[in-house]
Amino acid sequence: MNKAVTYILLGASLWGTIGWFIKNLYVYGFTPMEVVTLRVTTSAIILLLFLLITSPNKVKLTSLSDIKYFIGTGIFSIIFFNYCMFTAISLSSIPVATALLYTAPAFVAILSVYLFKESFTKRKSVALFVTLIGTLFTVQLIPLNVNNLQLGSILFGIGSGIGYALYSIISKFALNKYSTLSITTFTFVVAAIALIPFFPYQEKLPLLLDKEVLFYAFGLGLFPTAIAYIVYTYGLNQTEASKAAILSTIEPVVAASIGIIIFKETFDMLQMLGMTMIIGAVILMQTENKNNAQVIKLRGRTSGKPS
Repeated sequence: MNKAVTYILLGASLWGTIGWFIKNLYVYGFTPMEVVTLRVTTSAIILLLFLLITSPNKVKLTSLSDIKYFIGTGIFSIIFFNYCMFTAISLSSIPVATALLYTAPAFVAILSVYLFKESFTKRKSVALFVTLIGTLFTVQLIPLNVNNLQLGSILFGIGSGIGYALYSIISKFALNKYSTLSITTFTFVVAAIALIPFFPYQEKLPLLLDKEVLFYAFGLGLFPTAIAYIVYTYGLNQTEASKAAILSTIEPVVAASIGIIIFKETFDMLQMLGMTMIIGAVILMQTENKNNAQVIKLRGRTSGKPS
């Protein structure tokens, strides 16, 4: 398995651990958007301090106009998709919202064809289809009573998928000028600046001084956020955005596994089928990477150029 795929899978797997931190913060009475604020703020502080210590020369914009990239990744992706997802959850359920969130690979694949001239191969289309169906099984959206769905939940759910997809798309443009660490840091700094003014400090300050709350808030900002986005963006720099989006759907498999093992949530054969389909799609994309590498190597030999 090449490094790009490894980094993408690692980042997506870390995203899958977010539920453990969030559920523990909910116990203390934090609302979903307050948890989002804690997430982006703690990760922004961690990333900014790390960047200042290791590469202080990277804590600056090459051009002031480049702020548009990080407004895109920070506000239109991170904040927007979280807002849409939590609204979809309130209007329907977590499985429905999660399944609609994972329409993101479809949006990335479509946009990448036009923006990055990526090819939409048969193998990629099969992997995308298998991923979407597998996600529906994993989050128990199949079988579904259609009468329980509301138009609002569908629109907000699809909105979360679009917002989720925008990170891969916008980051691809930013990677032409900035390192993965800089992109991730600027993304969460912008998101934190946008959300902090709306956080109820007077009401929540006593909670923020609690050691366990600080532990969960710091862990949320470090593992499924700062580290996850760094390694995912690093892998994104070395592969197509559409492939990265499909590979990232390993996240619901990890999330479901944590729910089963730690929170003792129910698990049935349809969920197992869904997980198998998602893992199969990941393997399918990896075999395409190997086939492409072999073709390039063969072309290099036949043309007399070093492979």
